[in-house]
Amino acid sequence: MTDHTNGLPRTGAEALPGLFDAERSAHIVATSFAASPDPRLRAVLTSLVAHLHDFVKDVTLTSQEWEAAIRFLTATGKKCTDTRQEFVLLSDVLGVSMLVDALNNRAEGDLTESTVEGPFHVVVSPPRALGASIDETGKGEPCLVTGRVVDEDGLPVAGASVDVWQADADGYYDVQLPGEVPANNLRGLFTADAEGRFRFQTIVPRFYPIPDDGPVGGLLRATSRHPYRPAHIHVEVTAPGVRTLTTHLFMAGTPYLNSDAVFGVKASLIRDFVVLDDPELAAAVGIANPFRWVNFPIVVRRERKLND
Repeated sequence: MTDHTNGLPRTGAEALPGLFDAERSAHIVATSFAASPDPRLRAVLTSLVAHLHDFVKDVTLTSQEWEAAIRFLTATGKKCTDTRQEFVLLSDVLGVSMLVDALNNRAEGDLTESTVEGPFHVVVSPPRALGASIDETGKGEPCLVTGRVVDEDGLPVAGASVDVWQADADGYYDVQLPGEVPANNLRGLFTADAEGRFRFQTIVPRFYPIPDDGPVGGLLRATSRHPYRPAHIHVEVTAPGVRTLTTHLFMAGTPYLNSDAVFGVKASLIRDFVVLDDPELAAAVGIANPFRWVNFPIVVRRERKLND
C-alpha cells in the first residue's frame, strides 16, 4: 500500500532506522558517524553524543534552557581575543582543564606534578640571564626563586629551559594592562646550568581574580562562586628528550588555596616563601634586603625509547 501523502510505501519504523526517536536518539546520531575514516574521531563523537543525550534526558532540558545555553556559548566565543580565551576559561572553571591535564600527565614517584597553563601565557617570554630579575616596575616585595631540574633518576637536565610568568603585586598580568606596565613584565625564560640549576629574582605574587567581566564571570556569580586564584608563579620546563612540564609554584598561606576558581592547586606544589634578612647574601645575588626566598626543585620525565 502506498502512503499518498509522501509517495512512499507504508513500512514499519524498523525499516527506516534513521528516523528520529527520543528513546534511541544517541544511537541514531552515533550511527551517522559510522563511515568516518578516523576511528578515534568516531569513538570520541559517539561517546560525546551518548553522554550529551543522557544529560538532556536526565535534566529534561527545556527549550528555554537550550536557547539560553546557545546564547551563553555565542557570548563566550565573542569574548575571545588574541589575549583572552574565554572558552579555555570556561573549561578551567568547570574543572575540565585540570581533568584533561591529570589524565595526560600522571606524576608517578618523585615527578613534579603538573597543573593548568592558564589563560595568560599568550606571549613569548623574554630570555634572561640566570639570576636576573623579571620585575620591571620595582613594585612589590622582592623575592628570590631557586631550583634545580633533574630527571626521575636524579640526573641533572643541563640547559633546560625554564619559562616563568606571574601576576604583579596588584594581581594583574602585563597583558591585562597594556600601556600601563611594561610588556613582558614578570615574564622570563631562563636556561638552567650544567647541573640543572636555575634562579631568578621577582616579587611576591598576589592572589587575583580570573577575568570575570564575561559570560564565565556571569556563570560564577549565578552559582555563588568567587573568581579568585591563590598566589602563584607559573613554571614551564622544556628540554630535548624530556616531556614538557607545565606547573605552578603556589605560595603557602595565600588565600584561596582550598578554593581555586580553576581547581589548579595540588598539595605538592605549595611552598613556603620564607623571609631572609641576610645583607651578605642579598648583596651577592643583587637583591634588596630583606627578601623572600623559595626553593622549587623540579623532577621531569625523560622520554624513553620504545626498546629501553
